[in-house]
Amino acid sequence: MLRVAVVGSGPSGCYTAQSLVQQDPGVHVHVLDRLPCPYGLVRYGVAPDHEKIKSLQNNLRTVLEHERVRFLGGVRVGADGVPVARLRELYHAVVYCVGAATDRRLGIPGEDLRGCWSATEFVSWYSAHPDAVADGFLAGARTAVVIGVGNVAVDVTRMLARGATELTPTDMPQAALDSLAAGTVTRVHMVGRRGPSQARFTTKELRELSTLPDSRVTVDPAELELDPGYVDPSSLPAPQRRNVEVLRGWATAPAPAGRHGIRLRFFLRPVEILSDGDRVRGVRLERTEPDGHGGVSGTGRYEVIEAQLVLRSVGYRGVPVDGLPFDPVHGTVPHAAGRVLRDGVPSPGEYVAGWIKRGPTGVIGTNRPCAKETASSLLEDAPELAARSLPDDPVALLRAAGPDPVEWSGWQSIERAEAALGASLGRGVVKIPDWESLLTAARGGGAVP
Repeated sequence: MLRVAVVGSGPSGCYTAQSLVQQDPGVHVHVLDRLPCPYGLVRYGVAPDHEKIKSLQNNLRTVLEHERVRFLGGVRVGADGVPVARLRELYHAVVYCVGAATDRRLGIPGEDLRGCWSATEFVSWYSAHPDAVADGFLAGARTAVVIGVGNVAVDVTRMLARGATELTPTDMPQAALDSLAAGTVTRVHMVGRRGPSQARFTTKELRELSTLPDSRVTVDPAELELDPGYVDPSSLPAPQRRNVEVLRGWATAPAPAGRHGIRLRFFLRPVEILSDGDRVRGVRLERTEPDGHGGVSGTGRYEVIEAQLVLRSVGYRGVPVDGLPFDPVHGTVPHAAGRVLRDGVPSPGEYVAGWIKRGPTGVIGTNRPCAKETASSLLEDAPELAARSLPDDPVALLRAAGPDPVEWSGWQSIERAEAALGASLGRGVVKIPDWESLLTAARGGGAVP
C-alpha cells in the first residue's frame, strides 16, 4: 500500500487524488486542507452567481468520498502547522497543491490607502472566506475603479452592479449581501493598461455585463481603435476576436438606461492612488499606446478618475511553504514533471501540482492534465517510495501533535448548518463566514444566524 498526502482540496488537489486512485488500486490518499471546508477556489473564488461553475463541487465531492480518499480539514502545513519534514515521516509521498494564495501588487504610491483593496480580498469577503477582512469595502463608495481586464475583474465589477433580487438566491453571506444590495456604488470603471485584443477575460464573462438589470455598459471607440488588433481582428485567435466583436457592438450601439454605469477603459496605466487624508479619492492614470512589440509605452499624458473604492485585479501569486524550495521570481516551487527539485535534484517523495507548480494560469480544467502528470511521476517512483516503513495511523499522530482534523462527517455538519442558516434567513444555503462558527458547526454545534 502507498500512502500519499495531498495538501490542498481545491481542483488541483482533488484531481491529483483522483488520478492516483484511478491509476493504482494500492494507493490511499489523505487530502489535507488548512480550512475546515473543501473545494478551494471553487468554494471561495467562483462568483456566487455562477451556479453552473460552482456545481463543479459535486464532481470534487465524488473524489473526496472515494473509499481510498480521506478528507482532513483544519490542518495547517508549514511554519504555523505541521512541519513539511513531519509529513514526510507520516506519508510515503506528499503532493503540495496549495495554489497561489496572494495577489500581485501594482507597486505605485497610495496602494495602502483605505479604500484600495486587492480583488482577492473583495472576493474572499463576498465568498465568506474565514480569513476575509471585516466588512468595510463599500463604506462611502459611490464610484469604483477596477484595475485589470481579466475574469476576476469582470466578476467583481458584476458583483458591484448586482441588486438584491439577483444576489439573494446565492450562497453569499448575509453581511455581504446586505452591503452589496444597498447599491451605494453606481459607477464602475474597469481599466486595462493594454488594448482590447490583449484582455484576459473570456467572451462569456464579458457578455454577462450587458445582461445585468438596471445597468449600462459603455466603451470609448477612440480607445478601442488604438489597438491594431481591434481595427483588423482577422489575425487574432478566436477568443480575442470574439471579445473584439462584443466590444465593437457596444461601441456602435446606444447604451441602455440604467442606474449602474459600467465603463470599460483601455490603454490606461495606473501611476498613483490619490488620497483624501488616509482614504482613496481617485486614481491617476497615464495614457499608453502600443509599442509595436506586443507591449505598451507611456505617452506622458495623464487623467484622473475620481473614486472612493479601488480594486486591483492584476493576478494571483504563489507564496512560499516553509520547508519547501521556492522560486520568488515566478512564485512557484521548482519542479521537474511535478517532482520537487532541491538544488536542481528531485527530492524523493515531494511533489507539486496546480498553480504552485505552473503559476496562476489556465482555467479549472487545466488542472486535470497538470495533476495527471504529477500523479504519473509519483507512481513511477512508487516502488522506491513504498519501501519505507511508516507509522500505522498518521491521523492519530497529527491529532496528538495539535491539529484536530475536521473529517468528512464534520464537513457534512457544516453543510447542514449552512442549510439551516439559510432557512432561518428565508434564503437557500448561506455560507458561514467565520472560523469559530465553522468549527462549532463541524463539531455538530450548528451555526448562529
